[in-house]
Amino acid sequence: MMQISNNKLSVVIHEKGAELQSIQLNGIEYLWQADAAYWGKHSPVLFPVVGELKDGKYLFNEKEYKLPRHGFARDKAFIAEQVSKTDAVFTLRSDEDTLEIYPFGFILKIEYKLKGAELFCSYIVQNNDVKDMYFSVGGHPAFKLPLSGDLEYTDYALLFNNDEKLNRYVLHDGLTGNDTETIALDDKQLPLKQSLFYEDAIVLKNLHSKEIKLMSAKGAHGLKFKFDGFPYFGIWAAKGAPFICLEPWCGIADNIHHNYQLITKEGINKLGVGDIWKQTWSVELF
Repeated sequence: MMQISNNKLSVVIHEKGAELQSIQLNGIEYLWQADAAYWGKHSPVLFPVVGELKDGKYLFNEKEYKLPRHGFARDKAFIAEQVSKTDAVFTLRSDEDTLEIYPFGFILKIEYKLKGAELFCSYIVQNNDVKDMYFSVGGHPAFKLPLSGDLEYTDYALLFNNDEKLNRYVLHDGLTGNDTETIALDDKQLPLKQSLFYEDAIVLKNLHSKEIKLMSAKGAHGLKFKFDGFPYFGIWAAKGAPFICLEPWCGIADNIHHNYQLITKEGINKLGVGDIWKQTWSVELF
């Protein structure tokens, strides 16, 4: 475990998966505490794929490979470096095991920084191979609801800064389809109820909003989630669970009609030899 902190925030990260374990503002816990009765994760890193692969496999250079849902990074031990009291970097490098299932030499860094009441999470990917690299990456942080004991799940809403409605892409056993459902917003707000997630995640593409605020008219505590540069976004909770996941993605699950080819996968990122790619989301607590 590694801890970074300032005069407002205290954040704990585990070397396994470079996964957040705790985010506290003035001693109040905001992160879901991984009750395995619902979902035993806090905030897994999704790499080198986001979501499900069709039939759990993909093709690259005429060879078949298999990867689990959301890839392997969340189960790998990262090398941790405490840069300062408020900054930490976690590094994962390709090895013989990863090359068996993902044929690219890479360096993946997860960087956490604190500024005031805001936590920044950056994904930094470097192509360490002699050929172009194809990857997806994303976040899966879960925030507990309610944030205070006197409120209920349904007291909260998500406020989108620039959307009047949501266009939800329907999942079919974890894969995206071409069918969508419209979710109406009330003055840009989505009132939360656990039944929203009974049919899996709300999967969104190309939102106009780049900020989502989790808040309650009845409570003082909430958060603002910023994700500019992430073309896909997921909102999810396990069935009946007291949390909400806000998931910024540079990648998405396979479409049901996908041809298995990695280089034509929707949302895939191409990185040239020696090149470095970086994207950042942040969460500001109040």
